[in-house]
Amino acid sequence: MSRLRALWQASFNASKRALVWSSDDLMPPSERYIFNFNSKDELKRWHLYSDSEYGGLSSASLEITDSTAGADTSLTGVFSGNLSSDMSEDSTWRIRRYGFCGMRSKKFDGFIDLDAYDTIAMKIKGDGRCYISTIYTENWVNSPGQQEDNSWQAFVHTPQDRWQILKVKYNHSKSKICESL
Repeated sequence: MSRLRALWQASFNASKRALVWSSDDLMPPSERYIFNFNSKDELKRWHLYSDSEYGGLSSASLEITDSTAGADTSLTGVFSGNLSSDMSEDSTWRIRRYGFCGMRSKKFDGFIDLDAYDTIAMKIKGDGRCYISTIYTENWVNSPGQQEDNSWQAFVHTPQDRWQILKVKYNHSKSKICESL
């Protein structure tokens, strides 16, 4: 009897949640900052990498600088890299394609719930080249020997020497990045 009662209670609670709603449920969510380069402490949240880990000669750096736009002064995160297609002579790695650098956020406890959103926006200024933006999602079921999270990628075309808000749309139901706008 207790199993039947638990099943009935779960059904009742689900029905109650479906019928009880507030006007907030009808409003789209507001913007939410995930990363904001507004202090030097932000640097601790990022990991820089390059082919130097494998004997390459590329390098990467990230710094927080003051930027001025008109009368407005704010802090900005500046990622830069030096790409080299050369390998160190004493490298034990036999890599054929090298010359890369990048940055990624460090893993943190918990997760960022983005279910209410369908777009990730980035305010960027670059060198006019194309880059790849990767979003990692936690695997709920890993294959044997698989330790990595799922990753979804979108090409990011950076505007040269001007700020632009780039929007990357994604689809929750398909759990992937759809396109960059």
